[in-house]
Amino acid sequence: MSLRRLFSIVIKELRQLRRDRLTFAMIVGIPTMQLLLFGFAINLDIRHLDTAVLDQANTVRSRELVAELASSQVITLRHALAAPQQLDDLLREGKVSVGIVIPEDFENRLERGDRAALQLVVDGSDQVVQQAARQLAAFPLARLRGDAVPPPAVEVVNFYNPERRAPVNTVPGLVGVILTMTMVMFTAMALVRERERGNLEMLIATPVSPWELTIGKVLPFVAIGLVQVSLVLALGKLIFSVPLRGSLLDIYLAALLFIIASLALGVFLSTLARSQFQAMQLAFFTFLPQILLSGFMFPYAGMPRAAQWLAEILPMTHFLRLIRGIALRGATLADLWTELVALAAFSVVMLSIAVTRVSKRLD
Repeated sequence: MSLRRLFSIVIKELRQLRRDRLTFAMIVGIPTMQLLLFGFAINLDIRHLDTAVLDQANTVRSRELVAELASSQVITLRHALAAPQQLDDLLREGKVSVGIVIPEDFENRLERGDRAALQLVVDGSDQVVQQAARQLAAFPLARLRGDAVPPPAVEVVNFYNPERRAPVNTVPGLVGVILTMTMVMFTAMALVRERERGNLEMLIATPVSPWELTIGKVLPFVAIGLVQVSLVLALGKLIFSVPLRGSLLDIYLAALLFIIASLALGVFLSTLARSQFQAMQLAFFTFLPQILLSGFMFPYAGMPRAAQWLAEILPMTHFLRLIRGIALRGATLADLWTELVALAAFSVVMLSIAVTRVSKRLD
């Protein structure tokens, strides 16, 4: 082995890598992004869960109790309710994650101490919320007014997942993870593959508009995405007994919109990459923050405000709210219309940018 020849090859590869700016950016960008996300954005301490209060006793002690629970910073009081049905509606629509219910006989329960003085009603479709509720129930409540009154007992009631089974939370989220991973990667390589095989020049010679080329690349993968959705839902139902409380049509419509958003992102990435390897790198670069910031693995409520703003841009954040809301809480698309608007806006913006870049390449 000649060290001189070996050294020459090493120099050649380093120079080639230096000319490949996108790959060099990935080498630096991926570890930097992971460090920033895990160092600043990922926080396992749950904070500021949106909460509604149903105080049927409305006494000085009950108001003191609500204020003390709010001081834990685990919850943020958003709504004061007058009827239990309002709490059911807010939980189903995903507008609150926790409900504090104080019964009319709160004072009697507090004096006797034989029954729970209040209930924490939580959205059990999210394991993070379950964990926060247990943390809140164990919060050291001080004695309320009255020397002989002990600290009130707290009962946690899990809606939508009373057995606290992990697959109930995980399987619907996996629909978003699988679609993100496959749809973005497949389409990110679409136009790049055409260019590498020399087919792009043939398409330029045909009367194909940029919109026709872009949508034509997207449509076949829509059917693939819907097949994947069906497969995950069927296996989740048969193997893990994951409930589907909402309309199956609503689930497919939400999944269809998310598939279009993911495909639009993939097509946009394909206009940035020069090779299929770069397309895969870019797909992974966008896949990582969606997994970490969407609420699938780590609590959304525990993230700093800047990370939450970034998460609101990512399509998977909104799809997780849709799929969990429809499948587990029985919500409708009308209840979750804001998430639909966010996905539609993302799709329009990404497709418009992608078509503009494809148009430049066709010119």
